[in-house]
Amino acid sequence: TVSASGLHAGAQLIAAGWIALAGTAMAAKEKRKELLSRFPEYLVEEAERFLGSLSVLPAAEAVRECGCGVCAMTDLAEGGIFGALWEMAEASGVGLEIDLKKIPIRQETVEICNFLDLNPYELLSGGSLLIGADDGYTLAERLQKAGIPAAVIGRAMPGNDRVVRNGEEKRFLGPVRMDEIHKIF
Repeated sequence: TVSASGLHAGAQLIAAGWIALAGTAMAAKEKRKELLSRFPEYLVEEAERFLGSLSVLPAAEAVRECGCGVCAMTDLAEGGIFGALWEMAEASGVGLEIDLKKIPIRQETVEICNFLDLNPYELLSGGSLLIGADDGYTLAERLQKAGIPAAVIGRAMPGNDRVVRNGEEKRFLGPVRMDEIHKIF
């Protein structure tokens, strides 16, 4: 089994699956009326259906078949992608360099999170995996061929700086205190 603590400097980080699907679906169900005041019904219904696509098994199977120098893996759950990135880096004793624009996110998630003032990067993300691998681009390609959205979103670095870049903007990642879904419930 591959744990979250095996990440080493130089390994690429891959997000497999759309982030924040579980949180988006729960928010759509809980805040349906408010969302329908702003969005067409089909968008809200599509978001509610995200709950049906939360299995990590297809992605985990593709990872197992590829190899690709996989050194670390964890599912994205409470705290979303930022929570998983922090926990993996902390458990492995490495820094991170992440490109926010590369993280796979559905437009419905962006719209609903903006409307409800939720950070999608800290939102419940069951059904997604964070993977560290030496050959991340090959792994991302394999996952895509298996029908799983995937992208290399950054890499592990020596040291402890955990940097997230959004174009020219740079911020430091810290631990996620509370999943964004708790703002709704």
